Amino acid sequence: MPGKYLMAIDAGTGSVRAVLFDTEGNQIGFAGREWEHREDPRYPGSMDFDWDRNWGLTCDCIKGVFAKTGIDPKEVLALSSTCMREGIVLYDDSGKEIWACANVDSRAGDEVRQLKEIDRDLEKELYQLSGQTFALGALPRLLWVKNKLPGVYEKIAHIGMFNDWIIYKLSGVLAVEPSNGSTTGLFNLQNRNWDPNIARRCGLREDIFPGVKESGTIAGEVSKKGAGESGLTEGTPLIVGGGDCQLGAIGAGIVGSGEAAVFGGSFWQYEYNTDSAVCSPRCDVRVNCHAIENMWQYEAIAFFPGLIMRWFRDAFCAEEKRLAAERNIDPYAILDDAAAKVPAGSYGIICSFSDVMNYINWKHAAPGFFNFALDPEKFNKASFYRAIMENAAIVTLGHFNLVEAVTGKRPGKIVFAGGASKSPLWSQILADVLGIPVDVPIVKEGAALGAAILAGKGIGIYPDIKESVKNLIKIEKTYIPNKDNESVYRDAYEKWKTAYAPLLTLSDKNITRHMWSAPGL
Repeated sequence: MPGKYLMAIDAGTGSVRAVLFDTEGNQIGFAGREWEHREDPRYPGSMDFDWDRNWGLTCDCIKGVFAKTGIDPKEVLALSSTCMREGIVLYDDSGKEIWACANVDSRAGDEVRQLKEIDRDLEKELYQLSGQTFALGALPRLLWVKNKLPGVYEKIAHIGMFNDWIIYKLSGVLAVEPSNGSTTGLFNLQNRNWDPNIARRCGLREDIFPGVKESGTIAGEVSKKGAGESGLTEGTPLIVGGGDCQLGAIGAGIVGSGEAAVFGGSFWQYEYNTDSAVCSPRCDVRVNCHAIENMWQYEAIAFFPGLIMRWFRDAFCAEEKRLAAERNIDPYAILDDAAAKVPAGSYGIICSFSDVMNYINWKHAAPGFFNFALDPEKFNKASFYRAIMENAAIVTLGHFNLVEAVTGKRPGKIVFAGGASKSPLWSQILADVLGIPVDVPIVKEGAALGAAILAGKGIGIYPDIKESVKNLIKIEKTYIPNKDNESVYRDAYEKWKTAYAPLLTLSDKNITRHMWSAPGL
């Protein structure tokens, strides 16, 4: 179908993008705008979502990608959307947004403690139904609105997520889907739908849940109002999208049971597909609905590898940034070259950043570097930079073990996508640490591609996603584990686990500050 395109809107934590693909899965163009989710000074830990400003930025991106590419909006066959998970939007009965927060909003610490006082086993029991704890879900946030903003709470007619907010703004149709809806903690995993009984047990309203449609089905079409604001053509089909990691999995070709991916961005997510929604008896790993019917995902999240790398670059690497600007290259490329000369294990440096996920008691020790000597030949920017890379991969190994403990299975290979996969060194380190081949796709930002694939599915271009991705997803390179390095990293993993435990205890005793801890802990 030459000259015809599919559009994805990708609403991430730090930016929103409009991306155009052709029907062969090739990215044709994109336009992006950064956005911020500001803290309300009255409520520490809050991350307010400014729907008016952010909708304007979204429309700017849509118009911008048409301006950049010269493509006529009439050539867009369909559009779908993806977004950060966990962020929620509340609407009144006129359809107007009345409250919204972004993904890691942590203002509801008092409400988490209130929920735990209802029944000390409530969180564990709800986890077995929903796959979620109180750490990231909507339950404490809704209770916060009830307690702190009762006037807003009484006006709530519907709750939704950001990906369906985009479709709603373009069409006037609100439909939540299971992949992102399940991250609220208000879904029953088994039937992939809202569970009003969960809300009832938490003292919350049961009458605010809109209809549910599976990802890849038609939600509606661009309205006259939506067309006027966005520059899209009125009547363009709008297809139900999904959460960024689930759509990233589709965009990486991870569509079958037992397949797995690692997404390396600000957070690192390990996603393992399963055809049964069985939760861990230890409540330590997250379980979400996949954006594919009758499929779910075990998810384990490492906090902040991408942000840590950015901090290191900006705090210590002014010279590399200057050289990169002169050469018109990425500063990370210069740092990668230096780190590649450091032997595996980084001379024994141990990092304390993210812990292996423990969803029911989720917190991380104070950040730091340990076990280094005052030897500038060995312990310098290159070795500390490599240690950050190795630590992200080591935590991922812990997540492999975590999911294997629940499923009894381990993938024979993975796909590595996201910004970190642009680094050949980081990709090789991940292969060496995990001890399995790592495929890096040509399209690194798979969430938008996953949304485009769903857009095509909704209008019949890709009737079978599992078959379609075989042709659409192209692998750029496969990284084979270096067996010598693998043994080094197995030893490093055991030492890291042993060292991390007392560091976490220091933070638990308030001697050092947690890098992050879930609300209410």
